[in-house]
Amino acid sequence: MPAPSQPSLFDEPLTATPPQTGAEPATAASIGAPATSTGPSRHPLLPTAPKRRRTAVQPAPPDAALLELAARLPPRLRMGASSWHFPGWAGLVWDGDYAESQLSKAGLAAYAAHPLLRSVSLDRAFYRPLSAQQYAHYAAQVPDDFRFVVKGPSLVCDALVRAKDGRGMAPNPAFLNLDLAVREFIEPALQGLGHKTGALVFQLSPLPRTLLNDLPALIERISHLLAALPPLAPAAPDGVIALEVRDAAFLTPAHAPLLAQALRTARQASGNPVTYCLGLHAKMPPIEEQLPLLRALWPGPLVCRWNLHRRHGAYGYESAKAQYAPFDRLQDPDPETRTHLARVITGTCGAGQNAYVTINNKAEGCAPLSVVELARALDNPIF
Repeated sequence: MPAPSQPSLFDEPLTATPPQTGAEPATAASIGAPATSTGPSRHPLLPTAPKRRRTAVQPAPPDAALLELAARLPPRLRMGASSWHFPGWAGLVWDGDYAESQLSKAGLAAYAAHPLLRSVSLDRAFYRPLSAQQYAHYAAQVPDDFRFVVKGPSLVCDALVRAKDGRGMAPNPAFLNLDLAVREFIEPALQGLGHKTGALVFQLSPLPRTLLNDLPALIERISHLLAALPPLAPAAPDGVIALEVRDAAFLTPAHAPLLAQALRTARQASGNPVTYCLGLHAKMPPIEEQLPLLRALWPGPLVCRWNLHRRHGAYGYESAKAQYAPFDRLQDPDPETRTHLARVITGTCGAGQNAYVTINNKAEGCAPLSVVELARALDNPIF
């Protein structure tokens, strides 16, 4: 694909062609045909998962069309899912039925054998910091060109200490603590993942009103933290530091320029590729309203985490999970978001920058099929 000119990366977004109604749901087996249905039935070409006990998780048989599609994509693009423990991916990622517990423990190597899944987001690191040994265990299971996206621990990224049900109980004294960020996140990730480190994401949980009322001061604290992080290279030449937020107030005309300047300052001071993470979540504005912040940071890498379809609302994870499980088909195709994202990926990789895109099952119903459809949008652009 020819690299677009710089302005095309951020011009007014096009509206994708609406999905065809009544078409078959997207599956790996149907890669050669349009796949944008909301129909509930499994695709007739999707193999029925055999019911037999397995001693090791095996990948789905290689699909020639997917292999050819993967070969045409930009090598600097790494796409993937938010995890790999979903039995509903049988026939798409796995060769048959496996228990969730088995996939969680032993499914990563089979996941990484999929030709389009060259990354994965280690979201579990948010809930409890991982050790260098744990990161190394993951790194040993994937190919050399695989790159991990890792969420920083809530210990540093959440302004509140929370109860088990998620309610904020008290201010977190370790919020944005540099020493903890380095010791509990950056250093073990670099030591364990090495050159397979992709994006290290500081995803700030929704903020209490006391901090939202003085965002300029908070943005300055964020800048100081990111500017003081140790260099990712040479351990991780493709490593990126990304900031993801869950409060739309960061993107208002009063605050977006301050945030852009803070990230540029951190980039210059640390020598690291520091960027804003496109967080596609109903708590945040749609992708086209987040792109101006990337324009202000251009040129630079792309980090995108597509988490939740907007129709479910800001607190819709559980409703999306209930509707989409077992995550074996696209139930809410979002071709417009894919079109916007494909354009940004094309421009980013065309300029020689790395792009990391991870997609949750709750974005459209099935993360691997979302990746397939995004790859098809890149291969057959309409922008």
